[in-house]
Amino acid sequence: MPTVSIIGAGRLGQALGAALSSCNYRVLAVVTGRRGTAVKAGKHLQDNPVALTPNRLASLPPSDLILIATPDDVIAETATRLSQTLHTGNGVTVLHTSGALASDVLDPLRKIGCETGSMHPLVSISDPVSGAWSLQYAHYCLEGTRKATAVARSLVRDLGGQSFTIKQKDKALYHAAAVMVSPHLVALFDLASEMMAACGVRKRDARVAFAPLLQSTVNNLKASEPHKALTGTFARGDVETVRRHLAALSKKEFAAAREVYKQLGLHSLDLAKKNGVDPGRITAIKRLLR
Repeated sequence: MPTVSIIGAGRLGQALGAALSSCNYRVLAVVTGRRGTAVKAGKHLQDNPVALTPNRLASLPPSDLILIATPDDVIAETATRLSQTLHTGNGVTVLHTSGALASDVLDPLRKIGCETGSMHPLVSISDPVSGAWSLQYAHYCLEGTRKATAVARSLVRDLGGQSFTIKQKDKALYHAAAVMVSPHLVALFDLASEMMAACGVRKRDARVAFAPLLQSTVNNLKASEPHKALTGTFARGDVETVRRHLAALSKKEFAAAREVYKQLGLHSLDLAKKNGVDPGRITAIKRLLR
């Protein structure tokens, strides 16, 4: 199995280290801003990796694969510093885990002979322990040089996940799509919980009540295309119900929720149209939303 060094020991970096270690990859080093954090992260790994801080990158042990799991804003700086400390890039693959940045941010490493790419897991990681399990069944977006992509694809396969590739120029659009599905969904969930709180239901109780509804929607999306998974008001073309919803959201404190409702409602109508909802109802609802 390849030897690995991980730069960045946040939730994703720690989860990746644990997941790879469980697949018998040898994690030789963990690099993070505070050595204590790197030591703590290394304790969960089988090979007792070296704990380093960024100013000691020159002490990084020779590794087949270097994973950069730092925040996006420091990936370029990390790549530059790493390129100045590696004696040669030949035989070394460097992958970063950013969803928004493409592999060209690693160009300083590519110029010294490293194979460079990006490997972004489509999972939400809130803690390293459950995250390590999630990474073993995730879908990964890959892009980069041919060899780097091949290395990443093999790594994903060893984890038990699946992968797909995109063009470098499409990375930001890909990540915006992922943000819509996960972080924006969390924000949408919170807006809905605030609306429930205005009805006298505690937000904590609203979260519990919404969970089965959310899960059933996810199950529908797994089984069907989005237009077939659509249910409720817009799927039926209920004009008067939409009118009542907009009236209920007319208060100042619901201004954000009202705008989100209207924009998503318009897209829901596009889905409803595919299901054969009466065109007159769709037109009437669009007038209300606009």
